[in-house]
Amino acid sequence: MARDVFRTFPSTLHRNTLDREPTALQRLGWSASFSSQIDIEVLARMPPARVVAVHRSGLEARGDDFEVFLPPRPDVTVGDWLLVDRGRPMASRLLERKSVLARRAPGTGRDVQLIGANIDTLFVVTSCNQDFSVARLERYLALAFEAKIEPVLLLTKADLIADPRAFADAAAAIDPRACVVALDARGPDPAQKLAPWLRPGRTLAFLGSSGVGKSTLVNALCGEPVAAVSGVRERDDTGRHTTTHRRLRFLACGAAALDTPGLRELQLTSVDAGLAEVFADIDEAARHCRFSDCRHETEPGCAVRAAIDAGQVDSARLARWRKLVAEEAFNSASLAERRRKDREFGRVVRAVLRDKLSKR
Repeated sequence: MARDVFRTFPSTLHRNTLDREPTALQRLGWSASFSSQIDIEVLARMPPARVVAVHRSGLEARGDDFEVFLPPRPDVTVGDWLLVDRGRPMASRLLERKSVLARRAPGTGRDVQLIGANIDTLFVVTSCNQDFSVARLERYLALAFEAKIEPVLLLTKADLIADPRAFADAAAAIDPRACVVALDARGPDPAQKLAPWLRPGRTLAFLGSSGVGKSTLVNALCGEPVAAVSGVRERDDTGRHTTTHRRLRFLACGAAALDTPGLRELQLTSVDAGLAEVFADIDEAARHCRFSDCRHETEPGCAVRAAIDAGQVDSARLARWRKLVAEEAFNSASLAERRRKDREFGRVVRAVLRDKLSKR
């Protein structure tokens, strides 16, 4: 694709709105939530385009009748809508998102990494083998609930075991609001079992570890091999990255699918509301503790410990909740706040040392 130039196609922007066939923009995911943000004069000067891929060198975007390659921007991710300024591409306007998926970037920094925007359904993909982890699925559900995205738990490789019901039951027990679908990603299952979510204009995201079948699912839904796939190591069911960058792929049914590299880690940040939803039983019990700052350990009047003793809350689930809450709080603290606390701690240490020296 030529850089910084438009490739134009027959326009469908002015198609009769009474026509039931979705327009090109609607197939890209355009909806009233975006059109309400702009007026017709702005639209005439700055046509909307959706970011379909992010590269180090720039952004691939697709509009009603054109494709364009824009300069890279750290505040833009796959799935975003931009009003393209043809004369000043860097001045293209980012429209307000209806949802966004983000995590703390891998490494020791505190940067936030955007995963995808304007997602309608999040397919959390895991497989019926050693990759299956209730703790990991809880993380993904917290991410989805925080973003107000519909979550669906997809259990792949169900054809490789005699009875996948144990995996399905364990997944369903995490949260009744998340649908659980067990399937064979390589057969006719994906198109049949995921049909309720494959609607024109909908944007779907596939997230999960490497080797669980995300790209295989996308290929099955596209009807052709558009994404590279590979197997897993037999000794530990661990896969390797076959998708190297996030990309929106458009399906024959009119939906868009976000294919992503496998996530080796999903560090949560700014998902306190999502955690409260995933662990609603613990959150509700904690409201009845005698002390508002109860740590749910040995404090008197702890309603959470009482719920555990009564068999209403699982102790292992409480341990996972504690870990996620602590992680989320740590990752969500701003760098400035962390530095302020470090300075205050340093002052306390110096004061203690001075006091000790004065008493000698």
